[in-house]
Amino acid sequence: MRREIFRYVRMPQSTFFPPLITNALYFIVFGIIIGGRIQSYGRFSYILFILPGLIVLGVVSQGFQNATFTIFHGRWEDYIEEIQTAPLSYREMVLAYVLTSALRGIVVGVCITLIGAIFTVLDPGTATVGVAHPLYVIAFVLVISILFSALGVVGGLWASTFDDLAVMNQFIIQPLVFVGAVFYPLSVLSQPWRTVSLINPMVYMVDGVRYGFLGVAGIDPNISLLVLTLAAIATVGLDVWLFKAGYGLTE
Repeated sequence: MRREIFRYVRMPQSTFFPPLITNALYFIVFGIIIGGRIQSYGRFSYILFILPGLIVLGVVSQGFQNATFTIFHGRWEDYIEEIQTAPLSYREMVLAYVLTSALRGIVVGVCITLIGAIFTVLDPGTATVGVAHPLYVIAFVLVISILFSALGVVGGLWASTFDDLAVMNQFIIQPLVFVGAVFYPLSVLSQPWRTVSLINPMVYMVDGVRYGFLGVAGIDPNISLLVLTLAAIATVGLDVWLFKAGYGLTE
């Protein structure tokens, strides 16, 4: 865990700065420029409405990306074999990869929250960021980061080239988030698109974090949290099983 944390802490220009700059641009374009011309969501300004979704986007993409890269890079450079021969159980190996990747996602999520708070202060027509249910925010962000870090381990074991890493993040993870009610409420969708959107698991994640910040939700947050928690536990268990089986680790 210490090695993995030092790896991405030593390279903030490639691990932390890009998502922070990207989200600052989201807040400028969608939150201030376009948001000023969009009707508010209930009693909340548009910039506050999109903040939870951008946090989910940062947590999900960074946790997933870190896990896929570090697993695949270890396979590519053959140093993951040293981890396999270390006096560690498969559960300890998996938890080290998952928790360090989840930590990166959480740190980025906190930084995005701070950026959002700055932009709400800069925009005089916007209320400052508040947290209606902090325990829900913590629980959802923690579960989401673990779930997608664990999925990243699967992706890192499956990938055969560096191009596969980009494909998973750019063409699977991020599109699911963007159509997961980040920039719009589900209530604006007509049928059958509203029902189809409920198939997307990102909808429940964004809605849960939004409930934690704003106190409003279109889906029962307790059910969403329970399902996501069970999915995270199952995915971590899958990671352990894959390590035991040597999937992607042995020729």
